[in-house]
Amino acid sequence: MSGDKVSRQKPCHHCKSRSASVPPDTSTIHYEKSWLYRHCSSVQQRDRQTQKAGQLFSGLLAMNVVFLGSAFISSMIFNNVAITLADVWILLSILKVLCLCWIIYYLLGTSRQPHAVLYRDSHAGPIWIRGSVLLFGSFSVLLNVFQIGYSAVLSHCKSRVEIVFPSIEILFICTQAFFLWRHSKDCIQVQHNLTRCGLMLTIATNLLLWLLAVTNDTIHVEIDSQLRAVEQRFAGNETTLCTCPNTTICKVFQKGYILLYPFNTEYCLVCCSVLYVIWKNVGRRISDHLVPHTKPKFKLQGVVLGPLLGASAVIIGICIFMMYQIQATASAPSRQVFVMYYSYYIVLLPLMSVGAVIGTIIHALEKRELDTLKNPTRSLDVILLMGTALGQIGMSYFSIVALVATDPRDLLNSLILSYSVLLIFQNITQNVFIIDGLHRQPFVAAIEAKHTRHAGQDTVASEPPGEEGTVTSSKQEHTQMSAGKEEEMKEEENHEAYNQRRMSMLELGQEIRKVSLTYIHNYSHLNWKRKALREISFFLVLCNIILWVMPTFGAHPAFENGLEKSFYGYSTWFVIVNFGLPLSVFYRMHSVGGLLEVYVTA
Repeated sequence: MSGDKVSRQKPCHHCKSRSASVPPDTSTIHYEKSWLYRHCSSVQQRDRQTQKAGQLFSGLLAMNVVFLGSAFISSMIFNNVAITLADVWILLSILKVLCLCWIIYYLLGTSRQPHAVLYRDSHAGPIWIRGSVLLFGSFSVLLNVFQIGYSAVLSHCKSRVEIVFPSIEILFICTQAFFLWRHSKDCIQVQHNLTRCGLMLTIATNLLLWLLAVTNDTIHVEIDSQLRAVEQRFAGNETTLCTCPNTTICKVFQKGYILLYPFNTEYCLVCCSVLYVIWKNVGRRISDHLVPHTKPKFKLQGVVLGPLLGASAVIIGICIFMMYQIQATASAPSRQVFVMYYSYYIVLLPLMSVGAVIGTIIHALEKRELDTLKNPTRSLDVILLMGTALGQIGMSYFSIVALVATDPRDLLNSLILSYSVLLIFQNITQNVFIIDGLHRQPFVAAIEAKHTRHAGQDTVASEPPGEEGTVTSSKQEHTQMSAGKEEEMKEEENHEAYNQRRMSMLELGQEIRKVSLTYIHNYSHLNWKRKALREISFFLVLCNIILWVMPTFGAHPAFENGLEKSFYGYSTWFVIVNFGLPLSVFYRMHSVGGLLEVYVTA
């Protein structure tokens, strides 16, 4: 393309050498009026204009694809006779085939060209993001396997499209996951416009898959609730529904599909975030001084109180979640289960909010420099944290209006009202803490290395001397014993075995003592600000994990308590929950990654 030739032009060597060697004096003023300076400035300006034009064109392409797919999905919802689910599947299959063609072309052609990937963004594609892509991608593949098995069992009353679509989906998930794992850090320098359009087409396809997953789940749950009501009224009557010849196999496929369904929505959102960073890095040139030479690593050192409180919150949350799920699957959840569920949140959310506020105050008291460098990954982290938090905040405000308008003095209503208010405050304070921590420069790693060396020397110096001497002397004494009698040889063997056991126990005790002394020494060398930040970050990580697990695996009291549903109506409240809940789940998962980074850099 014509835009690629212009965008690949680099600033001339004379511009770089002149700007680097000449100080800002009268000669610089004369240089700025010369033809060479005007030429270099015009090249850089054309570079930026071409980049903006390519981003605009690819963004318009993605916008049109998203609007077309949204129109198909909306038509299926409101008029499922004219536009069926199979029509939507055909459209998405065409988009996925186009994305597969571009990804294969990028893997085999674009990325292998000379000077294609000269720079790699060290901040893009952290290990927890790429691990999430592989984890959720694996669950999504398993989900489609269950869907294929269920459709194959019911092949006598289902179309072949319901088998072909999941098969294409499996191929698309595997290829995309491999592409994101290998090339999430690329700053591609060739074929800019084609790469931007391919990335935006893939982003649009993932957004449409997420939208279909959300709306299709709504329709399935609504149909299931209607079928239960019909079966209760007309028990014993024959129906024309598609029945399964093997009930056990069908139940296995259905349970597996329902259990793995939330992971598919999370996979689509994670892929969109990674693809957006790659799209922003197309044509980007990173200077050498912007590349960090040493990265801080995750070490479980300097934390004691945070893991204890966090582990307690996780264990209690798992117990409450299991009790809730047992009653929800057996029959309708009782009022006591809802009271226990919301009481757990009312205790946990203020602790998380107080920790986030204290951490923000500590950030303000620190003398660390701010990370002011332009970084698309940091910008995306802020957008995702603020954007996905709107899902839970919006649901909370809808609940507040419904509860205040009905009966806020009731016990359960007052608990839900308090839960909604506390959840809004917790999301805001946690976002401020994470964003403030992400924009701080990490501490110098050399200080920690120095402390570690001192700790190692102290532990070596504090080892109890003379253990090896006692062992060797005992062996020499045994070798000097007479070997004439069998009883004495047996005693010698028993004594040697005892000494070996004693020596292994001593070595184990020494290793435990070394690890303990090193941990205590590292912990004591951290100042109180760093200790507090690590404690708070680790505590919030564990709390966000349990708050991610509970709604992901089926705890949906926002719909099952029936209060907001009776106020807004079945369809309206179901749409609110199904759009807000996936965003809130993604927010918890993304917060875990941000908090881990705050912990590492603290």
